[in-house]
Amino acid sequence: MITRSGWGLAVASVLVYAAGAPFGYTQSAVLAAAGLAAVGAGALWTLRGAGLEVRREVTPMKVTRGEPAVAILHVRNTGRWRHSGLVARDTCRDTTVTVEVPALARHTARTVSYRLPTRRRGPTPVGPLLLDRADPFGLARRSLAYGRTDLLLVRPRTVPLTPLRSGRRRHLDGLASRSAPAGASSFNGLREYVIGDELRHVHWRSTARTGVLMVKELTDVNLPDTVAVLDTRPSSYEGDDEFELAVDVVASAACAVTRDRFPVRVLTGEGEIAHASGGPGEDEDVLDRLATVDRSATAEPPLHALRRVRGGGALVLVSGSFTALADAAAVRRRFDQVVFVRVGDAGEGPVPQAAGVTVVEVGDLADLAASWPH
Repeated sequence: MITRSGWGLAVASVLVYAAGAPFGYTQSAVLAAAGLAAVGAGALWTLRGAGLEVRREVTPMKVTRGEPAVAILHVRNTGRWRHSGLVARDTCRDTTVTVEVPALARHTARTVSYRLPTRRRGPTPVGPLLLDRADPFGLARRSLAYGRTDLLLVRPRTVPLTPLRSGRRRHLDGLASRSAPAGASSFNGLREYVIGDELRHVHWRSTARTGVLMVKELTDVNLPDTVAVLDTRPSSYEGDDEFELAVDVVASAACAVTRDRFPVRVLTGEGEIAHASGGPGEDEDVLDRLATVDRSATAEPPLHALRRVRGGGALVLVSGSFTALADAAAVRRRFDQVVFVRVGDAGEGPVPQAAGVTVVEVGDLADLAASWPH
């Protein structure tokens, strides 16, 4: 592709010839031919074999919104000629990141890195990577695509929260998780003995039959669980920032539960998007699923989703409008604890209240950590 400088030289060459030819100036023809030849030579320069090996890495592949993600570009010159004037252009959603690659002598390699934008939550395609090659005088430029498109997943932000205390039955020493060997109460199955298990949990009859030391796995049949509901109706939010904060609040509440290895279900106005049983690492799956959620014109009110949910445990309902508070109040008798979180700037006048519902109003995640019920 001829650059702006190349087109300028070509036009100037034509004008020089047009101005001098009628008067018999042979110098004008020579100058015009030289200019056009330079442009043509620049175009031919960019058409020759590239002789480049290009590889791009994105790290990390999953990142919290606003945290840094880096692309590392490895370029190697495998050709016979020195390469200069290389410019890499990477597309990250609707943003183009431009980085200059230092000159490459024969059989040498360069590594450059650059930041990727992570301001927006969601799956973020990175690529295709375009490498621009220019001739030494900048008269022509050619773009070559290298590699595949990588997918960077930008997940919601979270703050540490205390899991809501709920459950029909509690132990005297507090809540019991599935990972607590001595804090459970009901038989759940058998498994092989591992170092650290208590000998009083050994099931001798199965051990004698199998020849392998077996222990009883106990669990609380009434593990406290949590239902987190995100209002995804567009009318509930004044803008993108409010909705992103609502997603962050739901992610924080859900991860507070899963990191303590308790069950949680995450719902929106379009149905269930995550159901974690309390296993290790399930908070990562919850964050992955919340990274893709968005507002929807077909989303139902939160009350419709709550009517299809089994009661008990705790309920967290997050919305950008106090109109959803009535939905939380309508089901308060079905849950041990109900928390309604309204995101957005604080309005004038007192915060609406509802019997049996803890109402929290937050303008950012710092507010949530300070006002979260304990």
